[in-house]
Amino acid sequence: MTLPLTCDVVVVGAGMVGAACAFYAARAGLDVALVDRGSVSGGTTGAGEGNLLVSDKEPGPELELALLSQRLWADLAEQPLLAAAIEYEAKGGVVVASAPEGLTALEAFAAGQRVAGVRAVPVAADQLRDLEPYLAPGLAGAVHYPQDAQVMPALAAAHLVRASGARLLTGRTVTEVLRRAADGAVRGVRTARGEIHAPAVVNAAGTWGGEVAALAGVRLPVLPRRGFVLVTEPGPRRIRHKVYAADYVADVASDSAALQTSPVVEGTAAGPILIGASRERVGFDRSFSLPAVRALAAGATRLFPFLADVRAMRSYLGFRPYMPDHLPAVGPDPRVPGLFHACGHEGAGIGLSTGTGHLITQVLTGKTPDLDLAPFRPDRFTSEEGAS
Repeated sequence: MTLPLTCDVVVVGAGMVGAACAFYAARAGLDVALVDRGSVSGGTTGAGEGNLLVSDKEPGPELELALLSQRLWADLAEQPLLAAAIEYEAKGGVVVASAPEGLTALEAFAAGQRVAGVRAVPVAADQLRDLEPYLAPGLAGAVHYPQDAQVMPALAAAHLVRASGARLLTGRTVTEVLRRAADGAVRGVRTARGEIHAPAVVNAAGTWGGEVAALAGVRLPVLPRRGFVLVTEPGPRRIRHKVYAADYVADVASDSAALQTSPVVEGTAAGPILIGASRERVGFDRSFSLPAVRALAAGATRLFPFLADVRAMRSYLGFRPYMPDHLPAVGPDPRVPGLFHACGHEGAGIGLSTGTGHLITQVLTGKTPDLDLAPFRPDRFTSEEGAS
């Protein structure tokens, strides 16, 4: 008979958030097992663009988490070998407005962000070409966000897992969260290949976080929001920043289930250009959507006309873990002692992963977290919220 593996904490989910939780927990001296039914970055992380953004977040708890995470990403990038390995690039972001009324709204949004600690620099129409020479003419203006950055998400997750020294157990589906009969506290997980015993379990299962929560007997309303990305053929670097239209922010905050697209365009170190972003709530439907990718291509060429002559090589899709109030669940679950949640970040999971892992580790080790976790409480929803 094989004895159960024992450790201090089991992290369920080997995407970017799970990798960050494992990294910071192990660095704090905890014995960590990282479990995933697939491979590292096999879910949402592997279908992401790797954005580390403050530009798209209004003042409030998510922006505070983003600013904390941005500082932690910058710290990681200062480690000699890690920055190159994860393709960290402090490229900055440029949010453009096509019409004067849109620019007025964008500048008001940026003013609130500046009060919260974001660097947001107004850019007049006649200065746009200095930042992005290939932008379409006739745009009303923009705001430049120097703090925005990018990593290659699959590489970043893999290297953080490796740096953590955590025991990586892939190809193991968690079938039950084990609980003590006496008080209901967590005592580990059961997988298809045996049990792992630990006094703490971190649910970092992303879009599938609701399923993992249900295994512990609690409800967490995580829903999938499908998005496509277009990838062009490689070419010379002509797009310097992450560039997107101002209406992207409204699309992120929208509750609509219908297809929404707003142009988001950025170059990569390897040469291809990534084009997003689409959002629609269609469950876990992995069907190709021609209307979605056509809309992405049209929006991108409106921003950068030269793209009309660039071929798209492929498209891919992923499922963002959507929560009803657009905030993730981060912290202990008061309904189940020993259960922690680190999921529901929607399209911001790469950028918010470091802060999430850091905060989870502070709670695991008995420290006061750097941010107030009350807005991220996993039990904040009523039974009616989040119904699909």
